[in-house]
Amino acid sequence: MQPANVPLRVIQGATLRDTLRIMQPLFVYRPITSIAPAAPVLLTVDHDLPGDWLVWIQGVQQMSELNRVPRTSVPHRVQVIDDDTLSINTISAVGRVPAGGQLIYQPPVALTGAKARMQVRDAPGGNVLLELTTENDGLAITGAGTIVRQVSAAATAAFTWTKGVYDLEVEYPDGTVHRYFEGAVTVSLEVTRDG
Repeated sequence: MQPANVPLRVIQGATLRDTLRIMQPLFVYRPITSIAPAAPVLLTVDHDLPGDWLVWIQGVQQMSELNRVPRTSVPHRVQVIDDDTLSINTISAVGRVPAGGQLIYQPPVALTGAKARMQVRDAPGGNVLLELTTENDGLAITGAGTIVRQVSAAATAAFTWTKGVYDLEVEYPDGTVHRYFEGAVTVSLEVTRDG
């Protein structure tokens, strides 16, 4: 499997906190049984998502802004309300009568018992500039397919470098290691204010 190339931008002196999602390669298709004319829009669909996730929707009639094509469109971020209800906070269906469609998503990768590690280097194979792991609390596995990455404001303020490359790997309990993410890192330096 080829790692996803996801650039990382860090602002010096600011806390870095973001969430990475690791998805299985297969797609799951579930029929949408109803769409509530509410704000935010509520979808009734039998799903097995463990929590907030990324999804695509196709075939909805009377509300084209819900439709997005997997692999070519940016997915919706849904909030899980319960086992049969999802919410998309960025869309209102008030006054609309949408119908039909299907929910499409890639299930999360199981991370139970796994460890994650990320290194930023000055060049591929070069000197390590920053290391985040689940052991040093720079990375946290917070659920299936979900890794939270965090660097304190004090730590980013101390960065003396402005460019690098990173990779993020997950080691499973059986010793298998997968590299899921890699990319360029840029640090935007703090602007000093006189006065």
